[in-house]
Amino acid sequence: MHQHDQDHTHEHGEGCGHDHTHGHAPPVDADNQRRVFWAMLITGGFMTVEVAGGLISGSLALLADAGHMLTDTASLALAWFAFQLGRKPADKARSYGYQRFQVLAAFVNGATLLAIVGWIAVEAVGRLLNPQPVMGSAMMGVAILGLVVNLVAFRLLHGGDQHNLNLRGAALHVLGDLLGSVAAIAAAIVILTTGWTPIDPLLSLLVAALILRSAWMLVRQSSHILLEGTPGHLDIEEIKRELPAAVPGISDVHHVHAWSLTAERPLVTLHANVHEGADHGRVLQAIKTHLAERFSVEHSTVQLEAGPCADHEREHVCGAEMNVAGKS
Repeated sequence: MHQHDQDHTHEHGEGCGHDHTHGHAPPVDADNQRRVFWAMLITGGFMTVEVAGGLISGSLALLADAGHMLTDTASLALAWFAFQLGRKPADKARSYGYQRFQVLAAFVNGATLLAIVGWIAVEAVGRLLNPQPVMGSAMMGVAILGLVVNLVAFRLLHGGDQHNLNLRGAALHVLGDLLGSVAAIAAAIVILTTGWTPIDPLLSLLVAALILRSAWMLVRQSSHILLEGTPGHLDIEEIKRELPAAVPGISDVHHVHAWSLTAERPLVTLHANVHEGADHGRVLQAIKTHLAERFSVEHSTVQLEAGPCADHEREHVCGAEMNVAGKS
């Protein structure tokens, strides 16, 4: 807790064991990292088999799924690297550490999925306008093997922490592969029984449509965090209303800001006016306890004020100076 010699008193709280430079690095979930690593090996290993099968059979569904698996392997590698980088402790250049790279990796993975959807759509339209022969038997064999591989990889990732955007991005890539394998199997059955080859690009379009919504959600959520957006479960106005009523000794809460380091780590800063004679230490602890228990915010920075807010006064002075400069 720091006290400044001013006309009014400010007190900043970082909670037990936290300093203003955030020189600690929160532990990264090693289980998530292990799951991503094994899913990466499985996906990358099967990708070469699927490429060969798609070229031999002439199936767009297999080639599209193989292309998807190629980007999946790269995306899983990026997700694994993000977990690995997150282990680095905070330093002077990154006072919060490197956890945010996981969110960046999720954004890149989501954007890559959107690009894949566009590529599949273009290729499918081309195949519909210019049909090509497809070997249904070869397509069926590779697709069934791909389904087994994708089920194993998806089970690995789905068993991890689904609140982690990085893991969700990796799982979404594998889910797209799984759907692609199902589509390829269905297309192979139709081709083997009826000989109708347009089913191949049509089902590819269906898979692309299924992937599109989830990919867009991933991009939107990760970009919201990267742009310091307010976490979805936090209502700033509700925090302003609740704290004065829940914590004895404070009359007003203002300058409330909330954002996320990662999807699992919301952060809050706020100013609170303290009644004269109140125990600042107890008030500070009560505010931080209420934020943790009521709003699931474990990391908060609280400024206690015994007089007018210094930021309000500074904004008033700056505004007055700007008005004078504008008139001169």
